[in-house]
Amino acid sequence: MAGTLSRSGLAAVHDTAARLVGDDKTPGLVALVASGHQVHVEALGSLTIGGPPVVRDSLFRIASMTKPVTGAATMALIEEGLISLDETVDRLLPELASRRVLRTVTGPLDDTVAAIRPITVRDLLTFTFGFGFVMELFTEPGPLPIVLAEQAAKLATFGPPDRKMQPDGDTWLAGLGSLPLLAQPGERWMYNTGASVLGVLLTRAAGMPLRDVFRTRLLDPLGMTQTAFWTTEPARLATAYRPASGGLEMWDPPDGDYSRAPAFEDGAGGLVSTVDDLLAFARLFLRGGDPVLSADSITAMTTDQLTPQQKARGGLGTDFFSGMSWSFCQAVQDDGVFGWDGGFGSTWMVDPARELVIVILTQRMFDGPGLPDSHAAIRKAAYAALE
Repeated sequence: MAGTLSRSGLAAVHDTAARLVGDDKTPGLVALVASGHQVHVEALGSLTIGGPPVVRDSLFRIASMTKPVTGAATMALIEEGLISLDETVDRLLPELASRRVLRTVTGPLDDTVAAIRPITVRDLLTFTFGFGFVMELFTEPGPLPIVLAEQAAKLATFGPPDRKMQPDGDTWLAGLGSLPLLAQPGERWMYNTGASVLGVLLTRAAGMPLRDVFRTRLLDPLGMTQTAFWTTEPARLATAYRPASGGLEMWDPPDGDYSRAPAFEDGAGGLVSTVDDLLAFARLFLRGGDPVLSADSITAMTTDQLTPQQKARGGLGTDFFSGMSWSFCQAVQDDGVFGWDGGFGSTWMVDPARELVIVILTQRMFDGPGLPDSHAAIRKAAYAALE
C-alpha cells in the first residue's frame, strides 16, 4: 500500500540532496521519490561544472540500469513466441554453440574442457551462462590470459561499456565466441556479459536493431520517449565525470560518445534516460506488467532466480549476495525490493510493498562496486518521508 510523503520529510530529502551537490563532489543530480500517485523531484546543481543548471528532464547515462530494460524486452519476445526461456541459444547465436570451458579462470586459454550442456536463454537472463565479470579476474597478480584476450577482442565486458572500443554486434559476438567460457553453463553467477549477449539475441530474434526492439516493445507503449542509446540533444545531457585526485575529471562531454549512434547497442549498459522515463518503467512492474508484459513475466523478473550453488562462487565481493539475489537482469532483495544501479552515477529501486520508487541520476561515476553513501543517504531520507 502506498504511503503519503510528508511535507517535512520531503524537505529533508531536499536538504540531503543539496548537501551532496558541489563541483568537487557531484556537480548535479536529479532525484525522484514517488509513492503511489505522489511524485516529488529534486533537480539540483549543474549539468557540467560551471555550466547550465540541471532540470527535471535532463539526460543522464544510466549504464547498467540498461540491464532491467533488456530483461523486460527479452520477456516481451518470449511472450510473443520469438524465443523461449529454456531453449538453447544455438539457433540464433551459433557463435556460442559447442563451447569450451577453462579448467580454471586463471589458466591458459588452451587448457579447457567441453561444456556439459548448451547455453540457454535463461542462463543469459540470470547471468549464469559462463562468462562475465568475476572478482578473481582482478585479484590475481598480472593480467590473466582471458583478460588479455577479452581486451584484444574489444568486448569491453569486464568493465564499463566503451563505445570507442566495441565493434558492431555481430563482430562483438564473434569475438566472444572465439573465447572459452569461464565456467560451465548454469554453474555460477557472473556479472554483466549476459545482458550484452541478450542484446544481440533480441536483435536477431526480432529482425531489427536493439533500439527498435526496445522502442516497439517497451519505450513507446510506456511513453518513455527520452530513453535511447544516444541523444540528438546533447545540450540536455550531463557531462560525465570520474573521481580524480583533488576532485573530478571529465570522462565524456555532452557532445561526446553519447551524442552519436554507437556501433554496438549494448544491452548491458548503453542507454541514456530521464527520471520520469525511469518512473514509467518502474510503474510497469507496480501495475503487474500492463500493457506490455504478463503478470508471470513481472513475477519472474522480481523474484530470486538463482540457486545457492550459483551464488556461492559469484557476486561482486564476498558479501554481494547477503540479503539479496538476482532475478532476470536485475537484483532483488530478500524483502522484495528490486532494481539496479548504473556505475556512471545512477540508481533505480522499487519497493512494491510500499509502492515506492526512488530514482537518483548523477554524472559522477561510482568510486567502487557498492552503493555510494550519497545515494544511500537520499534513499534513507525518502523512506523517512513516508507517513
